[in-house]
Amino acid sequence: MKRGRKTNEANSSSSEGITEKESKRHKVIEKKTIAVQSPDWANLLQDIILQVFQYLPLLDRAHASQVCRSWNQVFHMPDLWRCFEFELNQPATSNLRTTHPELIKQIIKRHSNHLQYVSFKVVDSSKESAEAACDILSQLVNCSLKTLGLISTARPSFMDLPKSHFISALTVVFVNSKSLSSLKIDDTPVDDPSLKVLVANNSDTLKLLKMSSCPHVSPAGILCVADQCHGLRELALNYHLLSDELLLALSSEKHVRLEHLRIDVVSENPGQTQFHTIQKSSWDAFIKHSPKVNLVMYFFLYEEEFDPFFRYEIPVTHLYFGRSVSKDVLGRVGMTCPRLVELVVCANGLRPLDEELICIAERCKYLSAVGLGECEVSCSAFVEFVKMCGGRLSQLSIMEEVLIPDQKYSLEQIHWEVSKHLGRVWFPDMMPTW
Repeated sequence: MKRGRKTNEANSSSSEGITEKESKRHKVIEKKTIAVQSPDWANLLQDIILQVFQYLPLLDRAHASQVCRSWNQVFHMPDLWRCFEFELNQPATSNLRTTHPELIKQIIKRHSNHLQYVSFKVVDSSKESAEAACDILSQLVNCSLKTLGLISTARPSFMDLPKSHFISALTVVFVNSKSLSSLKIDDTPVDDPSLKVLVANNSDTLKLLKMSSCPHVSPAGILCVADQCHGLRELALNYHLLSDELLLALSSEKHVRLEHLRIDVVSENPGQTQFHTIQKSSWDAFIKHSPKVNLVMYFFLYEEEFDPFFRYEIPVTHLYFGRSVSKDVLGRVGMTCPRLVELVVCANGLRPLDEELICIAERCKYLSAVGLGECEVSCSAFVEFVKMCGGRLSQLSIMEEVLIPDQKYSLEQIHWEVSKHLGRVWFPDMMPTW
């Protein structure tokens, strides 16, 4: 009996020991499981606040950052400072919005190396605001910008600065970024040497360059960009920079297919600007290399300056006339622009454009958007034009005053007839009464 009792006691002791070990092991496993399943609430909270902050305007975000230390930490996280727009004007002479100087100092001190998508909007025409933008640019020595835009909502702004001051500030960004993909520098004193610096440091990454109204750039300067930046997909420039050599460079085997080319053809003083003619062979090579390119042309010329244009077929897709254009030029448009998708005519005069519109409808098989300003067209010709274009006219804007009633259609009848051919309800635009 004693012997059996000892055996049972030993078994009982052994069983209790095993149970205790297993219990400890289970507790360890349970803790690990809980650790895996339980989120890091501190990090999760920061992620949520970060997402909320991204939807807030800057001023509201700054106010929210004063709530507590955690929110202030989120306010300074790099993700919130990759994209920023500096708005600059002189508060003493303007009530327009401006970025506070203390905030600018804080950004340069704490977030310049986080900035990637930056624009400078000078909202007044003061030289001081443009200088302030250049001062900020010159301090971005630790940046790695991908996008830079210099925007002047009122001229002359950047053009009013000494060229050396502007170029010095811009070069800081060109040299230090190394990965610029988008650059918008309209109405600035950028020049050929600064473009060479841009190419030397960002040729592998540059995809968009918008630089209309930059008088210090020559055709050779823009050609240097096209020759070296083979990834360039979008380009905007003035007509005086366009050359046969540039189009051929954009058409080389090394260069990617261009997606968007905008050309501004501008004349400030009638008779004083000489416009050259681009060879048809250059346009043909260009469109063969980039068959889906959008070629956008804005014309701000006087009537006597159109002679070099629309003499042979060109691959323009979007055409805008910002000044009055003659019947003869519009007739040539119909004969030379078979790829035309959009046509906007600001003014024509007092001679109806019946034949010209019919010619455009016959020859421009892709036309889908038309806007006519101070022009005249008979109701019958306009209905025939719409009938020929059909439902592909997704945008059709014409003032009621432009339409001339005739024996076939009155102004009351025309909207029914046009709506029938468009396949949707359409009315002519009405002149505001105020």
